[in-house]
Amino acid sequence: MKSPLSGNSLRAKSLRGAALTLTSVGGTNLLRLGSNLILTRILFPEAFGLMALVQVFVTGLKMFSDTGIRASIIQNKRGDDPDFLNTAWTLQIIRGVVLWLGTCALALPAAALYDAPLLAWLLPVVGIGTLISGFATTNVATQNRHLILGRLTVIELGTQALNILIIVGLAWWLRSVWALAIGAITGSILTVLAQHWLLPGIRNRLHWDRAAFGELFGFGKFIFLSTAVSFVVAQGDKAILGAYIPLAALGVYNIGYFLGSIPQLLNQAVMSKVVFPLYRMKPITESPENRAHIFRTRRIVIFCSVSFTMLMSYGGIALVEFLYDPRYAMAGPVVVLLNLVLVPGLVLKSYGAVFLSSGDSRQFFLLNATTAVVQTVLMFIGVIWFSIFGVLVAQGLAILITYPLRVRALRRHQAWDVVGDAALLSLGGMVNGLAVWWHWDAITQLM
Repeated sequence: MKSPLSGNSLRAKSLRGAALTLTSVGGTNLLRLGSNLILTRILFPEAFGLMALVQVFVTGLKMFSDTGIRASIIQNKRGDDPDFLNTAWTLQIIRGVVLWLGTCALALPAAALYDAPLLAWLLPVVGIGTLISGFATTNVATQNRHLILGRLTVIELGTQALNILIIVGLAWWLRSVWALAIGAITGSILTVLAQHWLLPGIRNRLHWDRAAFGELFGFGKFIFLSTAVSFVVAQGDKAILGAYIPLAALGVYNIGYFLGSIPQLLNQAVMSKVVFPLYRMKPITESPENRAHIFRTRRIVIFCSVSFTMLMSYGGIALVEFLYDPRYAMAGPVVVLLNLVLVPGLVLKSYGAVFLSSGDSRQFFLLNATTAVVQTVLMFIGVIWFSIFGVLVAQGLAILITYPLRVRALRRHQAWDVVGDAALLSLGGMVNGLAVWWHWDAITQLM
């Protein structure tokens, strides 16, 4: 029988893309977990707390300067035009330089804010990785545009595996947080070189096309604003907790968050690499058949993600106890509670592809901005009254509170899947809520 994964039909490409994306994200996180287990036995919890703060600032700078270049290439009709791609690459390099200068400028204020002098040195060094990543080829985006993800998957897993060996070796030699910082640079170098050498497509060169810049800027200005506020949504918990709990506790929280957020990472990857291009190829307003196809694909992806959160909710504490030594025991309750909190985001934030695929980046920004404001207010209230518990719960509440705004915007695009939302939210909420009740004695340690 002919394999459903073979051929060049849209269905075959979608299935291959989903399979490869799951392989990439699953393999990436297995490698991260393996390295994490080794590094937690070589280094100390404070090292992971320091790197969590470094990543807050580096990720913040990336998100505050994201002009949506990848999304523009996937969505734009000129996404295969060399002039358009080379202009995008030039902009990307400029952004990389600005990012590195930003890490240098923030180094001393960050060290003073968190009373961690080592941040003044770590931030500029780790920031070099962002400078190097600015030279990544645009062929990554064009491969994604056409749902050709095979080589990308091999590159992602291969470079990560090699970089983990480097980091573990450095950690064994240095016994210092500097092993993680240097590893961030070597990871960027390996990835950029492999992408340039192994991906088919144009060889990028510096170029400036005014029309291409106009299209990139026109689409990307709201992506820039949207990702800027998305920083608050994605990194606000660590930024706020860093001022309220010790570095060692933040390091343990970060490990728990890494383990617990794997279902979210899988969901985001499939939505970004597979469902987003599908919205472009089969516009949802074009026909009832397209709408039914997209809804069915979306429901399958979210159901798989929510099912994964159920496994993590019930097995999170046992998993942490099995994998880590007693210093990291608090990570277990974080995994359990986080996988209840993730359910609203898995179901409702997946609609972002609707707006980006139709070029409505303005609405995408407005929804993210509203969510960021609500979440930040709830987090500050939560951390004062309930510590880590309050910060985690705030993330899920913010998505639910802003749901009516999402519905209003989605109805204009004929993209609201009310049946799917109700069924998936109910399923995840009830099953994972029971897991939180079952582990309530452990959860109270987070308050």
